Amino acid sequence: MTLLTLVIAFLIEQLRPLSVNNPAFKIVSALAQWLAEALNAGERVHGRIAWLLLVVPLVVLAYLIGLGLAQLHPLLAFGWNVLLLYFTLGFRQFSHYFTDIQLALNAGDLSEARTVLTRWAQESDRNFSAADLDASEIVRHTVRLALIASHRHVFGVLFWAAVLPGTYGALLYRLADYLNRRWNLPTADNQPESDFGAFARSAFTWLDWIPVRLTALGFAVVGNFEDAIYCWRTRAQHWPGNEPGILLASGEGALGVRLRPLTATIKENPIPDGTADQISEPETDWEPGVPQLSTLRTAVGLVWRSVILWLIVLVLVSAGSWIR
Repeated sequence: MTLLTLVIAFLIEQLRPLSVNNPAFKIVSALAQWLAEALNAGERVHGRIAWLLLVVPLVVLAYLIGLGLAQLHPLLAFGWNVLLLYFTLGFRQFSHYFTDIQLALNAGDLSEARTVLTRWAQESDRNFSAADLDASEIVRHTVRLALIASHRHVFGVLFWAAVLPGTYGALLYRLADYLNRRWNLPTADNQPESDFGAFARSAFTWLDWIPVRLTALGFAVVGNFEDAIYCWRTRAQHWPGNEPGILLASGEGALGVRLRPLTATIKENPIPDGTADQISEPETDWEPGVPQLSTLRTAVGLVWRSVILWLIVLVLVSAGSWIR
């Protein structure tokens, strides 16, 4: 991946946002649905086969297309890499939710804000409902979802696009993220429907191990560093649910506002199953503030500063390779 490829893909995505119902998404969604219906017998091995049958051929096909275009003309291969980044990278794939919620809260329309938040959150948790949330809780959930989305649509994609040749790592990461969410939707009791999605969950966890830590580090560097690192060390491993605790704990400290639910708990030892809502938080000198409407603007600033930080890092890495 070159910086020029990245810049052009970013500009195109800002000028012409990718529709949620774009053809590429429809194809991947249909394939994921078909494989789940054909192979899902509730076993982990079936999920592994389905994941490999979907991800490997698509990544290999993208690579072969890029290779063939490179043989015809380098500009064609360059355009193919830009196209792949356009479909896998960018804020506008989720920012419409964030913007709509912000506009609704600015207008005092809590009902509309709850509706949009519910629609957004149910993409990964179909049991979520914002029907009874006040403005502060709406802001908290919105910032939480925005930080996760910015990582999975931007920072995680950037990492794998830089690691693997071309931009095929970006495609691999986004496919793994989508299948993890698609095949691991929780039931009413917040448990996976079966072991079919276990391999997709493990594969994405492995692919995201380094990127999520780099994103959390970026939030700490461009935010309140000391508080972010403190939260990372003391709260990340006990974050409730299946969300990326490292990322959200760092974001909580960097922003200085509470992103954990009121029932979230922290203690020195791991929390036993079923006791999360029964343990109080430790006494510390640092206490996060209550999310306010202004927190939304602060979160946007945090994410954009992180983008600039990692762009600078990519420039320095590229400059170093040129000098050699």
